[in-house]
This record gives sequence, structure tokens and C-alpha cells, in this order.
Amino acid sequence: MRTRIPAIILLWLIIDIYFFNVIETLGLNSNVKLGYWLFDALLTSAIVISAFARSRRFISWLMALMLLSFVPKLVGSLILLLEDITRLFRGFPPRSYAVSEFVVIVAFAFAGILLFGITRGRHYYKVRRETLFFDDLPEKFDGFTITQLSDVHSGSFSDAKGVQKGLDLVNAQQSDVILFTGDLVNNEASEMDPWIPAFSKLKAPYGKYSVLGNHDYGDYIQWENKADQQANLARLKQVHKDIGFKLLLNEHTPIQKENEEISLIGVENWGKGGFHKYGDLDKATSEVPDNAFKILMSHDPSHWDAVTLDHRQPIHLTLSGHTHGAQFGFELFGFKWSPIKYVYKQWAGLYQKSGLYLYVNRGFGFLGLKGRIGMWPEIAVITLKRN
Repeated sequence: MRTRIPAIILLWLIIDIYFFNVIETLGLNSNVKLGYWLFDALLTSAIVISAFARSRRFISWLMALMLLSFVPKLVGSLILLLEDITRLFRGFPPRSYAVSEFVVIVAFAFAGILLFGITRGRHYYKVRRETLFFDDLPEKFDGFTITQLSDVHSGSFSDAKGVQKGLDLVNAQQSDVILFTGDLVNNEASEMDPWIPAFSKLKAPYGKYSVLGNHDYGDYIQWENKADQQANLARLKQVHKDIGFKLLLNEHTPIQKENEEISLIGVENWGKGGFHKYGDLDKATSEVPDNAFKILMSHDPSHWDAVTLDHRQPIHLTLSGHTHGAQFGFELFGFKWSPIKYVYKQWAGLYQKSGLYLYVNRGFGFLGLKGRIGMWPEIAVITLKRN
């Protein structure tokens, strides 16, 4: 984070200077102009100090305030840029007062959306449904339903009623099975302690299963020694049991319905780039029959392209999370955008290749930014059907 701060501040400063044209055009008084620069100067200083002091408690709130300042100005600056392009062909006359007024209205509208996302977006749960058809789905599983959760990040929670709202919505789906695809905590198993009673009340007739995500290993904080980190991981594995989830660690388990079954496979975290590659799909599938219908839980969607698609055993459906949809973006009329798309090829929703499916969950919780803007917290319900 600290290495990115200079670039973030430089971009912010450029947009601030450009957007200030609106303040000048509207002829606002000197107190408004002073407040304009004073707010950003104080906020920038606070972000730099918090980042270098490693104050995780405050940095997320400060970044939220930065978004409230930066994004509306960025959107308004795009309108100003369009005006400047037309001015270039008109001999560069003075800026239009009406256009500047419109820019202010748009900026305030975006600020309102951002404020909603920061204050209420973190628990603005959305149920997203997909129905997938397969030729070789066992007959007894025709209509079988899966509720997928991912990226709880319980260490970020503070609103018990908000969290309970999401859990009640999970139970309301009455799915056959609940699958959780990693990142139960931010760093430490103890973060989950206050939430064990609530999460243990999740119900599914064919069971609840889970895998680990990159945050679950405790790799992102300093431990006194390796033994403490290993003890933390052992405690987290016990937490999965305490809330009634069977944790799959590079292994598989059959889900049986009458005289038929499907194979549920779970791997440890495997991610491209600098993420640890604990996952072992070969080990997890070593005892899975070749002709079995297979569902894989793998936290990081980059595992799908890098390993799963070329695996000797075709995996019918892979469920992932990890990206959070960056907790920022928009989805309108079938079109979706988030800055995370420039990092992950598959980052939110359903993907298909050669008859094999990947579903990337946008996440139940939040991390870093204390909210969600446009990329709302998700409860995914997938129905399996025979062709």
C-alpha cells in the first residue's frame, strides 16, 4: 500500500486541479476555494501518516473519504474534458457556466451513491441466481440447489444486525447444500469468535462445506514465531467445525442422494502471482472416479485458467471468490465493470469454457474499504439441471 501512495496522491492532485476549473467558472467565494484545498490537504496528510504508521483501524475510513472526494471529481472531470474538446474546435472560448453547473450536479449525485455504499452497502445483500444444464448430471440431482458464500472477512464486521440480515437471507434460500469458498477471517481465527453462534445456525439438508482462502493462513500479519501462526490456523480449522462446516483440504467428499452421488472437491488456496499455492488438485481428485460429476471449491479464480481447465479430470463446475469485485464498480443491463477486471480475467459471475463452468462470487463481507459501492455483497444460488 505504501508504495502506491505517491501515485494515488499524484492522480488525485491532477484531478483536483482540473476540477477546480468548475469552482473558478461558477465564481464561488474565497472561503469555498480555501475549503476545497484544505479538506484534501488534511485528508492526504492523514492517509500518509496512517499508512506509514500501519494503522489499519483508520486507513480504511480515510480511503473511503478519499473515494468520496476523488470519484465524483473524476466523473465531473470527464464531462469537463468533453467540453474542452469542443472548445478546442471553437477557438477555446470561456467555459460554459451551465456545463459547470451540470458537472456539480453530477458530482453530487455520484457522491450520494458513494455515501450509500460506504454507510449501507456493506450489508446490501443481493441474491444472484444461475441455472446450469449438464448432460451427465445424475438424475436424482436434477434441480439440486447450491448456495455459495465467499469472503466473509469476519474481522471487518461490527454490525450484528447487518450480518444477521445476510445470514437470514442465506437460510431463506432453503438450498440443498451450502458451500463456502474461503476467507472466513482477515488474519486471525479469534476474529470469528463473536460470530460463531450466528453462523452455526446456517442450515442445509445435504451439509455445509468449506475451503480456505489466502487470508485464512495468517500470512499478512507479523507473528512472534511460526508456531503461533500454525496454532492460529489450527484454531481456524476448529472454527469451521464449530459453525458446522466440513473443511476440505485438498480432498473430496461424495454427496449422496438416494442411490446416486456427485463428488465435491475442495482445494487449499492457489493463486497466481505472489499468492501462495497450497492447493493440490491432483491430490484432491486422486480417488475421484473419472466419470463422476464434479464440483470444485477453489478460492482464487486464477486457479481455473491455470490448472483446472487442463486437468486430466474435467471439473463440471468450479466455485471461487477472492476478488470481491473490488467492492467497487457497476452492473447495468447485463454490462459490468470494476477496476479488478484489469487484474483478474474472471472476476465476478458466471464464465464458461468448453462446457465447463466457473462461478466467481462477489463476496459476503468486505475488506479494506468499509463498504461496497455498486458491487454489492452476494449470496449465490446455483441450480443444477439435466439437459
